[in-house]
Amino acid sequence: MRDEIPGLERRSFLKTGLLAAAGAAVVNGPSALAAVPAEKKIADAGAIPTRKFGKTGHTLPILGMGGSAMVQMFIRAYGVPLLSMDDRVAMVRHAYDKGVRYFDTARVYGESESIMGKGLKGVRDNVYLATKMHFTDPAKVRQSVETSLKQLDMDYVDCVQVHSPAIEAVGFEGAMKLHAELVKLRDEKMLRFIGCTTHVAFETVHQMLSTGGFDQVLLAYGYFRKGMDTILSHRNLEFRDMCLAKAHELNLGIVAMKVMGANILGHNAKNLVADTEADQLAKLPPAAIRWVLQDDRVSMLNIGASMPSDFDQNIATLKGDLKFTNEDRMLLAKFSAKAYEVDAIKQMKVTQEGGRQIRMYYDS
Repeated sequence: MRDEIPGLERRSFLKTGLLAAAGAAVVNGPSALAAVPAEKKIADAGAIPTRKFGKTGHTLPILGMGGSAMVQMFIRAYGVPLLSMDDRVAMVRHAYDKGVRYFDTARVYGESESIMGKGLKGVRDNVYLATKMHFTDPAKVRQSVETSLKQLDMDYVDCVQVHSPAIEAVGFEGAMKLHAELVKLRDEKMLRFIGCTTHVAFETVHQMLSTGGFDQVLLAYGYFRKGMDTILSHRNLEFRDMCLAKAHELNLGIVAMKVMGANILGHNAKNLVADTEADQLAKLPPAAIRWVLQDDRVSMLNIGASMPSDFDQNIATLKGDLKFTNEDRMLLAKFSAKAYEVDAIKQMKVTQEGGRQIRMYYDS
């Protein structure tokens, strides 16, 4: 319930009472209606190459931190132990100190928002923070965003994205009803921009982008043809290309996720294809990064991290020669050919569109 979240009753009062009557500043501190800075300039540390982030007005370092690779509910899929809470908070700050300025989390990634909020304490206005809204009921959108703000301990988020599982469940018309609720919250200055995400529902997302109502899009876009727990069909890939083309046409921030194939090309590679030589395993993540960066429409690489060294390795790649080489191509093709034959991958469904293929653990 809204009245269980601190500050929300006051937020409503300010909207209907004091602010409307006086149009003035609030005596007891900032309200949600005054939270978003009128102008926001994010200074980067100069360590990572930058690209313009669509029509948001920002130019950002192209390496972002995804928030799903460091939480209890997903850690097994990444093939590494779970760090302590303090170490994960420190890892977020380590990413910032290394030059990362884009941080992506979600209301449904367990403890991720709380970790992000603690790790970014004191530097919040020098980062671009995106979270996600997973509910399928428009009446729950406000609750989701307010809970995110509470978990993050922030007055506003830079972007709230309509999350892929919700899009898959309710389709285009339902997703646009969710979008309409986010527009209201944007007008109330609880968020700055609106985005959408998809692992697999590219046809629906293309329809959504075509409305012109979005500022950014987060797409599964990596060499390995994996959504979340599905394999992308040829039809999926064609609609993904249409999403990229439409997003570029509309000058949206285009964020690539699943760059490592949900860690198939990262830490978990050694577990999937055991006979891969250690030096080849080390070359897979740089090759995967360079494959995506061939597409200069991509604004941001949203790569999950499970340990601080992930940032160090990826930043070293980004500071080097980013040309996608024939060696990269051969390496990715050879490894992927073997990975697609592993039982765990062969058992995944090949999707034609979103449907309800993705597990709805994001229960609404």
